[in-house]
Amino acid sequence: MRSKLPRLRRGRESSCRSIHLPHDHEVDHEHDERGHILWKRDRIALRSVGIDIGSSTSHLIFSTLILRRQGAVLSSRFELAERRVDYESGILITPFIAGTSIDTEKLSAFFEKAYAEAGIGPADVDTGAVITTGDAARKDNAEAIVRMFSEQAGKFVCASAGPLLEAKMAAYGSGAVARSVGSDAPRTVLNIDVGGGTAKLAIARDGRIVETAAINVGARLVTFDDSEVVTKIENAAAIVSRHRDLGLKLGQKADAGVRRRLAAGLAQSLLEVAARRPLSPLAADLMITTPLTAIGAIDAVQFSGGVSEYIYGSETASYGDLGPVLAQQLKELTPTALAGVPVETSAQRIRATVIGASQFTVQVSGNTIYISNPRLLPLRNLQVVTVRFEPGRLTAAAISREIAKALAGAEVTEGEMPIALAIHWPHGPAYAMLKALCAGVAGALTRTIRTGAPIVLVIDSDIARLVGANLAREIAGNSEIICIDGVQLQDFDYVDIGEEHADAKVVTVVIKSLVFTG
Repeated sequence: MRSKLPRLRRGRESSCRSIHLPHDHEVDHEHDERGHILWKRDRIALRSVGIDIGSSTSHLIFSTLILRRQGAVLSSRFELAERRVDYESGILITPFIAGTSIDTEKLSAFFEKAYAEAGIGPADVDTGAVITTGDAARKDNAEAIVRMFSEQAGKFVCASAGPLLEAKMAAYGSGAVARSVGSDAPRTVLNIDVGGGTAKLAIARDGRIVETAAINVGARLVTFDDSEVVTKIENAAAIVSRHRDLGLKLGQKADAGVRRRLAAGLAQSLLEVAARRPLSPLAADLMITTPLTAIGAIDAVQFSGGVSEYIYGSETASYGDLGPVLAQQLKELTPTALAGVPVETSAQRIRATVIGASQFTVQVSGNTIYISNPRLLPLRNLQVVTVRFEPGRLTAAAISREIAKALAGAEVTEGEMPIALAIHWPHGPAYAMLKALCAGVAGALTRTIRTGAPIVLVIDSDIARLVGANLAREIAGNSEIICIDGVQLQDFDYVDIGEEHADAKVVTVVIKSLVFTG
């Protein structure tokens, strides 16, 4: 019997809610009534859930995202105006059966309880991300988790995140990216997310992430029972034991001195990466990715992840692992290792990844979209292929060549798999230019059109409706067309395009980044 997240309370079947912003949060001072059609067109409220299922812990968070439409020329995209955390679940030690198989019954019961405590039913959730990492991201486990949320498949993206994607999400969720903008000048902020099995580092500068790295450093690489007897040793802990001659063995006692030396080896290795200096043999053996190499001073460092709760003093209990002692070593060693770089308090700690998931992976299209057949939506797991056209006179033939080049660069054979063609278009809405663009797209996607597969275009300027209508005439109805704008995409992204929101005439786009880890 397969486990599913049950329906707890059926809410109003709506994927777009109008919520009147408190006065302090309004960008302007319009006093539209709740539900006013102008409000609905320019502001969207989405209830988002971020679910983190990792090797060590699992938890979720419900947020309300308020998005406001920009008024810039050739742009009707929506930007995040406010994020409000509505509910945070407790922390569950991720349940496994026979060591590595996820216990979906216990996991489902935990999430059922969280939904009930929050007073939220699955139908009340507009969008969400289920992020699986570590052992939870193994193929059989990831498939079991997807089945748990199968009733909400159109709203959720279930992504198996590599450590670099985790690093990005944590940097957003912890507040590091926002802090890097600075009130007077850009700042460089290093976020260090220390979890149960790995530590993820992200350098944010002026509102964007410039580099990430990951290393096998975490609190639950070794676990102990109440008598200090070792009950689990992960490979990374065994590596430290060999390098430091600790004699760590399963079923034997590991006293406070051994645990402290083990934690010191892990902390020192992590801080070598953070300091961007040559790695010791131990640190090199623990690396998951290449180390950080970004040049330039770090203005501030902050911590997130489960271990950060101990670093900042919000957690003191022991859970039979290295959490408290690893945090203590990081607190003691960081000032010297990072040459006095100030340690700032992060906005989110253990929940940084799910906060980042609920914010970082969701964008909303502009409201000048073209959808020839709304019944095609939602579409999921479309590989993004980005196209930029060289300056100069753009002809249909030149556009076709650039699209073909982009497909080849992404190792995509045209017509063999569903893709989203992301087009950078700074050339305006002139009819002749758009006609050339549509002819070029049609010329490049001949197999797609011949087989009747849908054409999905994502354009970064506010011309989607014009392009969609012109392209429909160009191909004479042989393929359905979905053309959206106002969404920022890049190579190695995959996207899910949700159903159209009736009030605002937009679609929700969930973005997943393909991460290469080693």
